[in-house]
Parts: sequence; C-alpha cells; structure tokens
Amino acid sequence: MKHEVDLKDYKIRTDLLIDEVDTFEEKTIETEENFVDDICINSTRVLRDNAIKQKGIYTTISFQDVTDRDNFQKVQKVFEKELHKVIDNLKLKKNYKTLVIGLGNSSSTPDSLGVKVCDNIIVTRHLYELDEASKDYHNVASFTPNVMGNTGIEAQDIIRGIVEEIDLDLIIVIDALASSKIERVNKTIQLTDTGISPGSGVGNYRKEISKNILGVPVIAIGVPTVVDAAIIVSDTIDLLIKKIEYMKNNNPKEKLKARDKVNFLKEKREELNLQEKENLLGLVGSLSENDLRSLIYDVLTPIGYNMMVTPKEIDFIIEKLSLLISKGINNVLHETEI
Repeated sequence: MKHEVDLKDYKIRTDLLIDEVDTFEEKTIETEENFVDDICINSTRVLRDNAIKQKGIYTTISFQDVTDRDNFQKVQKVFEKELHKVIDNLKLKKNYKTLVIGLGNSSSTPDSLGVKVCDNIIVTRHLYELDEASKDYHNVASFTPNVMGNTGIEAQDIIRGIVEEIDLDLIIVIDALASSKIERVNKTIQLTDTGISPGSGVGNYRKEISKNILGVPVIAIGVPTVVDAAIIVSDTIDLLIKKIEYMKNNNPKEKLKARDKVNFLKEKREELNLQEKENLLGLVGSLSENDLRSLIYDVLTPIGYNMMVTPKEIDFIIEKLSLLISKGINNVLHETEI
C-alpha cells in the first residue's frame, strides 16, 4: 500500500526568506551570493508580493561563530556594510531621523534580542531637542514596546502613536525570529526593507510593522533563536543518514569509534539509495524531506510536544549578538566607529 502524507495543514515555522527561497516561482526573485572568508551573504530581491514574502530586498548573513573577538569583528563589519546598503537604497535625506525599536520580551531570553539591542543604542534625539547634539551624531531615538501579553496593546498601535507625534525618516526594528533549519539558529542575521510581522515564525501573528502601515520606511533586523522540535527530529534523521553514508566510505575500524570527531558533512560521501534507506529506517527512510517533517509534525503537535527549542548557551549568545547588532547600528547611523 502506497503511503501518502497530507501536507495541507503542515506549516514550517520560519521568518527567514532563505528557508523558503526554493518554494518561489521562477522569475519572481533575483538572488546573489557572496562570501567574506567563511561568512556567506545572500541578497534576494522579491520582485512582487506573494503569499510567502512581500516585495523587497532580503539580505541574509550566515556565519559560524561570533563568540571570539576575531569572528565577532568580521561579522560586525559585514553586517555594517549590508545595513549601509539597505539604508542607501532608501535614498533618505542627509540628516535623516531614526527610531530604533526593540521587539520582544526581556523576561524570555530567546525573545530578548531586540530589547538588549536597544539597551546599547546611542540615543541623541533629546540632545537635538535641546540643541546640544554634536554634529558627529545623527538624530536617533529608541523604544521597546514590550509584548502584547504584558501590555495588552499591539506593538504596531504603540509605534503608530509615536510616528504620529514625532518627525521620523526611518524606523529600524529588531526582533528574534524562528527558523526551519537547525544550522541557522543563532548563526544568521536577516535584514529586509519590507518590515516585519512580529511572532509570525512561531504562529503568533501580530499586526504588521511596515512602511505600508506607518508611512515611514521600516528596516527589519532579526536573528533566529528558536526552532521547532519537529524540525530537530527530522534534521537528526537526515544527519543520521549522512553519517551512515560517510561511514560507508571509510575504514571499518572508523565505524567502531563511539566519538568520531570528524565533520562528516564536509567529507566525501556516497549517498544511500532508496532501498538502503528503507532497509535502515523502514517506511521513514522512504519519505521525502517535506513528508518526513509533516509526519513528525503530525505526531508531536496533537500531544503538545512540538515545542520551540533554543540552545542551552542562549544567554551567552544573545549577549554577543545583541552587542554586535547594536554596535553595527550605532556605527552606521552615527557614521563613526564606536
């Protein structure tokens, strides 16, 4: 009997365009990819609005580590360069006024990125109001609206009120995101000029924050800090298969090692055929990537086990990433090295 999986109710939770780029129709996107050492910069232009993403530019910076000084500085420089590009593309006036908004919940570490970024933003608007600002610094304000569960008010409504009261040329919004790939968690920064719908990646849709709604250009900056448990399970099965493929091409003695420290993903592997996968995993081995994810999703979700998961070192990583993003924003907005 042929096995079929109904995908109609399955939704991969992700805020990243790069996770979904393969689902776009031809001629609806333009993609360019460049590298700075081991840092990958993917720039994708969505040419028209669709059910997946809005029309605009999406830049994805992928890296391996920001916990040491050298990697931190390399990623920061790339981030600053890409943020400059996005802002320059908006063709703002010379002395543009910016509001930096940190979305999220400071009481939840994986969701605290935006708040922690704003803690380190150099604000100058009050000095401009007093006519005491140095010409070396631009007019910058900062605000953290908290989450609706704490305030009872949509972030968009709060931001709209601010926009109506003060003169602004640019809004930069920072938020924690969700990804459908384990390898992207805490190792990806997405920048886009299309704004953001807070909570969309975890199925908690809030009102959109964008130029269409606010009348002011909105740049959204985000880092995926969580992933579905269903994604972890399906990716683990995929990695198990890749590990078996690697072991096929190596000395049998290597197979006996309990802790093989070789990165088998970077080594040459001979892919298992369908029959070998079925012999290894039975029915599960015959499923496509999407079918496998759907099956695991269908198993975990009804019993409440499809949790959102974050790495154990999230506290340390959030501190590093929030500092990197805040320093990058400060250097770009104030056009100085801080």
